[in-house]
Amino acid sequence: MRARPISPDLLVEHLAETISALPRGPRGTGTRVAVALDGAPPTRTGELAERLVEALRLRGRQAVHIAARDYLRPASLRLELGREDPDVFYTEWLDLKAIDREVLAPIGPGGSGRVLPRLWDAEADRAYRAQYVELGPDGVVLVEGALLLGVGLAFDLTVHLSMSAAALGRRIGAEDAWTLPAYQRYDEEQQPVETSDIAVRCDDPRHPALVTRD
Repeated sequence: MRARPISPDLLVEHLAETISALPRGPRGTGTRVAVALDGAPPTRTGELAERLVEALRLRGRQAVHIAARDYLRPASLRLELGREDPDVFYTEWLDLKAIDREVLAPIGPGGSGRVLPRLWDAEADRAYRAQYVELGPDGVVLVEGALLLGVGLAFDLTVHLSMSAAALGRRIGAEDAWTLPAYQRYDEEQQPVETSDIAVRCDDPRHPALVTRD
């Protein structure tokens, strides 16, 4: 595999064009599309999602940004075995059933098109009072966050923002350093650089590089 440098602006344009060209709906059977922007927090998946919302709007496509951190499970379940258990973080923190129920299933064939942008406030440990968003027939949901691949979520396009172990160790906050073994396990078990539809090297998010597979 090789990495081709690309500016952040051109990366957004490339992804927006790729998303716009997708067959509509899960595996091409519906009208709306779901995109995963997968990466550890230092890769800035949220910033990319926000820029893509605007880039898609300019192309006449309605897009909704869904942050995986707003779909965490309640603290009683996440922290049952302790606050800093990397294995539990890897397998138990995300509420995958809720993401499927409130985000992915509604945009699939026969779905209502009504998606819930956020479900659970992890800091307050209570549900958000968020309103459902009606996604039009050509709408896009952008689900961004960490550890999204290989867990049974049905996306039409998967984008992985990759960061080397050394870069991640330097850039992750001290309060989150305990999660590093989870990201290492994820890379080893899911191999997201190889299995994602698009991989982007983001050791320095200001200077991304598109990964090409030989």
